[in-house]
Amino acid sequence: MLLLIKYFKLMKKLLLLIAIVFAFIATSCTENYRAKHFGGTMKVELPKGTKLVTVTWKEDNLWYLTRNMQPGEKPVTYTFHEESSIGAFKGTVILIEQK
Repeated sequence: MLLLIKYFKLMKKLLLLIAIVFAFIATSCTENYRAKHFGGTMKVELPKGTKLVTVTWKEDNLWYLTRNMQPGEKPVTYTFHEESSIGAFKGTVILIEQK
């Protein structure tokens, strides 16, 4: 009986350690990395008065090209999707223009 109690205490400590390591890894990743590799959604609000020209990934970094918004242009929201090579949906980046 005493051996069983020691076993459960050891397992409890091990599970706690695993949970702490997992939490550390999950919080140390950037939002870009999480959206690209683990799926999920990331929102990017572009600087006011700019229009999106193009967007791409360079390794784990999201790069986007903007230009000045012309008079009369309205802000638009774009949704950028990534898919894996086998066709499974991975991540979404929402780019929001602001006037």
